[in-house]
Amino acid sequence: PGDDADRQARYIEAAVDGVVIACLYAPNGNPRPGPKFDYKLAWHQRFAAHATDLLDTGLPVALAGDFNIVPEPRDIYETRSYDDNALVQPESRAAFAALIEQGWTDALRKVFPREEKLYTFWDYRRNRWPRDAGLRLDHILLSKKLARKLKAAGIDREQRGRENPSDHAPVWVELG
Repeated sequence: PGDDADRQARYIEAAVDGVVIACLYAPNGNPRPGPKFDYKLAWHQRFAAHATDLLDTGLPVALAGDFNIVPEPRDIYETRSYDDNALVQPESRAAFAALIEQGWTDALRKVFPREEKLYTFWDYRRNRWPRDAGLRLDHILLSKKLARKLKAAGIDREQRGRENPSDHAPVWVELG
Protein backbone atom coordinates (compact mmCIF):
# COMPACT_ATOMS: atom_id res chain seq x y z
CA PRO A 1 0.00 0.00 0.00
CA GLY A 2 1.00 3.58 -0.54
CA ASP A 3 2.92 3.28 -3.82
CA ASP A 4 0.91 3.01 -7.02
CA ALA A 5 4.12 2.34 -8.97
CA ASP A 6 4.81 -0.85 -6.98
CA ARG A 7 3.58 -3.70 -9.19
CA GLN A 8 4.12 -6.49 -6.65
CA ALA A 9 0.81 -7.87 -5.39
CA ARG A 10 1.51 -8.02 -1.66
CA TYR A 11 -1.58 -6.61 0.04
CA ILE A 12 -5.35 -6.92 -0.14
CA GLU A 13 -8.09 -5.85 2.23
CA ALA A 14 -11.83 -6.33 2.47
CA ALA A 15 -14.59 -5.23 4.79
CA VAL A 16 -16.66 -8.20 5.92
CA ASP A 17 -19.62 -7.58 8.23
CA GLY A 18 -18.04 -4.37 9.50
CA VAL A 19 -14.58 -5.86 10.09
CA VAL A 20 -11.64 -4.86 7.90
CA ILE A 21 -9.51 -7.90 7.11
CA ALA A 22 -6.15 -7.15 5.53
CA CYS A 23 -3.91 -9.89 4.16
CA LEU A 24 -0.29 -9.35 3.29
CA TYR A 25 2.78 -11.06 1.95
CA ALA A 26 5.61 -8.74 2.91
CA PRO A 27 8.95 -8.72 1.07
CA ASN A 28 11.60 -11.16 2.27
CA GLY A 29 14.46 -8.68 1.84
CA ASN A 30 17.28 -11.09 1.05
CA PRO A 31 20.07 -10.83 0.17
CA ARG A 32 21.05 -8.12 2.56
CA PRO A 33 22.43 -5.52 2.14
CA GLY A 34 21.09 -4.50 -1.23
CA PRO A 35 18.04 -3.34 -3.15
CA LYS A 36 15.81 -6.18 -1.92
CA PHE A 37 16.44 -5.24 1.71
CA ASP A 38 15.93 -1.56 0.93
CA TYR A 39 12.63 -2.44 -0.78
CA LYS A 40 11.55 -4.46 2.28
CA LEU A 41 12.19 -1.54 4.63
CA ALA A 42 10.45 0.96 2.34
CA TRP A 43 7.48 -1.39 1.93
CA HIS A 44 7.12 -1.79 5.70
CA GLN A 45 7.33 1.98 6.16
CA ARG A 46 4.46 2.49 3.69
CA PHE A 47 2.54 -0.37 5.31
CA ALA A 48 2.95 1.21 8.76
CA ALA A 49 1.52 4.49 7.45
CA HIS A 50 -1.46 2.60 6.00
CA ALA A 51 -1.88 0.67 9.26
CA THR A 52 -2.13 4.00 11.11
CA ASP A 53 -4.83 5.11 8.67
CA LEU A 54 -6.73 1.88 9.33
CA LEU A 55 -6.56 2.42 13.10
CA ASP A 56 -7.80 5.97 12.63
CA THR A 57 -11.01 4.67 11.03
CA GLY A 58 -12.12 3.29 14.39
CA LEU A 59 -13.25 0.10 12.68
CA PRO A 60 -12.27 -3.35 13.95
CA VAL A 61 -9.27 -4.41 11.84
CA ALA A 62 -7.13 -7.55 11.49
CA LEU A 63 -3.77 -7.52 9.70
CA ALA A 64 -2.86 -11.09 8.79
CA GLY A 65 -0.20 -12.80 6.76
CA ASP A 66 3.48 -13.43 6.16
CA PHE A 67 5.24 -10.35 7.51
CA ASN A 68 8.65 -11.93 6.78
CA ILE A 69 9.90 -10.69 10.15
CA VAL A 70 10.98 -12.71 13.19
CA PRO A 71 9.96 -10.21 15.91
CA GLU A 72 12.14 -11.49 18.75
CA PRO A 73 15.04 -13.91 19.29
CA ARG A 74 12.65 -16.37 20.97
CA ASP A 75 10.71 -16.56 17.69
CA ILE A 76 13.46 -18.53 15.94
CA TYR A 77 15.21 -21.77 16.78
CA GLU A 78 18.71 -21.49 18.15
CA THR A 79 20.92 -20.94 15.16
CA ARG A 80 23.57 -18.65 13.82
CA SER A 81 22.73 -19.48 10.22
CA TYR A 82 20.18 -16.63 10.13
CA ASP A 83 22.40 -13.94 11.69
CA ASP A 84 22.78 -12.08 8.37
CA ASN A 85 19.24 -12.82 7.17
CA ALA A 86 16.85 -9.93 6.51
CA LEU A 87 14.19 -11.66 8.62
CA VAL A 88 16.03 -11.02 11.90
CA GLN A 89 17.79 -7.70 11.35
CA PRO A 90 17.26 -4.86 13.82
CA GLU A 91 15.68 -2.73 11.09
CA SER A 92 13.18 -5.48 10.29
CA ARG A 93 12.35 -6.04 13.94
CA ALA A 94 11.95 -2.29 14.42
CA ALA A 95 9.37 -2.25 11.60
CA PHE A 96 7.31 -4.89 13.42
CA ALA A 97 7.76 -3.16 16.78
CA ALA A 98 6.53 0.10 15.23
CA LEU A 99 3.21 -1.59 14.44
CA ILE A 100 2.86 -2.78 18.03
CA GLU A 101 3.69 0.74 19.23
CA GLN A 102 0.86 2.08 17.06
CA GLY A 103 -1.53 0.02 19.18
CA TRP A 104 -1.84 -3.26 17.28
CA THR A 105 -2.05 -6.45 19.35
CA ASP A 106 0.02 -9.48 18.34
CA ALA A 107 -2.71 -12.13 18.76
CA LEU A 108 -0.35 -15.08 19.29
CA ARG A 109 1.71 -13.24 21.90
CA LYS A 110 -1.44 -12.06 23.67
CA VAL A 111 -2.59 -15.66 24.07
CA PHE A 112 0.90 -17.16 24.56
CA PRO A 113 2.99 -14.41 26.19
CA ARG A 114 5.80 -16.71 27.39
CA GLU A 115 5.81 -19.44 24.74
CA GLU A 116 9.27 -20.03 23.26
CA LYS A 117 8.47 -22.07 20.13
CA LEU A 118 5.60 -20.31 18.39
CA TYR A 119 6.85 -21.22 14.94
CA THR A 120 4.88 -20.75 11.74
CA PHE A 121 7.57 -21.57 9.17
CA TRP A 122 9.96 -24.50 8.76
CA ASP A 123 12.37 -24.48 5.84
CA TYR A 124 12.27 -27.58 3.64
CA ARG A 125 16.05 -27.78 3.71
CA ARG A 126 18.04 -29.62 6.37
CA ASN A 127 15.11 -31.53 7.83
CA ARG A 128 13.87 -28.52 9.82
CA TRP A 129 10.25 -29.63 10.32
CA PRO A 130 11.05 -32.93 12.11
CA ARG A 131 13.60 -31.08 14.28
CA ASP A 132 11.13 -28.25 15.04
CA ALA A 133 13.74 -25.77 13.84
CA GLY A 134 11.30 -23.05 12.90
CA LEU A 135 10.66 -19.34 12.76
CA ARG A 136 7.64 -17.15 13.49
CA LEU A 137 7.04 -15.14 10.31
CA ASP A 138 3.25 -15.22 10.08
CA HIS A 139 1.25 -12.94 12.32
CA ILE A 140 -2.24 -11.66 13.03
CA LEU A 141 -2.31 -8.15 14.44
CA LEU A 142 -5.57 -6.85 15.86
CA SER A 143 -6.84 -3.33 16.39
CA LYS A 144 -7.89 -2.53 19.97
CA LYS A 145 -11.54 -3.00 19.06
CA LEU A 146 -10.87 -6.55 17.80
CA ALA A 147 -8.27 -7.38 20.47
CA ARG A 148 -10.97 -6.97 23.12
CA LYS A 149 -12.87 -9.80 21.40
CA LEU A 150 -9.88 -12.18 21.19
CA LYS A 151 -10.87 -15.56 22.69
CA ALA A 152 -8.15 -17.83 21.30
CA ALA A 153 -5.30 -17.96 18.80
CA GLY A 154 -2.98 -20.62 17.51
CA ILE A 155 -0.92 -22.21 14.79
CA ASP A 156 -2.33 -25.14 12.83
CA ARG A 157 0.84 -27.24 12.91
CA GLU A 158 -1.11 -30.26 11.66
CA GLN A 159 -1.28 -28.66 8.21
CA ARG A 160 2.51 -28.36 8.06
CA GLY A 161 2.87 -32.06 8.93
CA ARG A 162 0.82 -33.27 5.96
CA GLU A 163 2.20 -34.69 2.74
CA ASN A 164 3.42 -31.96 0.33
CA PRO A 165 2.57 -29.06 2.65
CA SER A 166 3.43 -25.40 2.48
CA ASP A 167 6.53 -24.48 4.47
CA HIS A 168 4.21 -22.16 6.46
CA ALA A 169 1.51 -23.26 8.91
CA PRO A 170 -1.74 -21.30 9.16
CA VAL A 171 -2.17 -18.89 12.05
CA TRP A 172 -5.72 -18.42 13.36
CA VAL A 173 -7.74 -16.41 15.83
CA GLU A 174 -11.12 -16.91 17.45
CA LEU A 175 -13.08 -13.77 18.20
CA GLY A 176 -16.20 -13.58 20.30
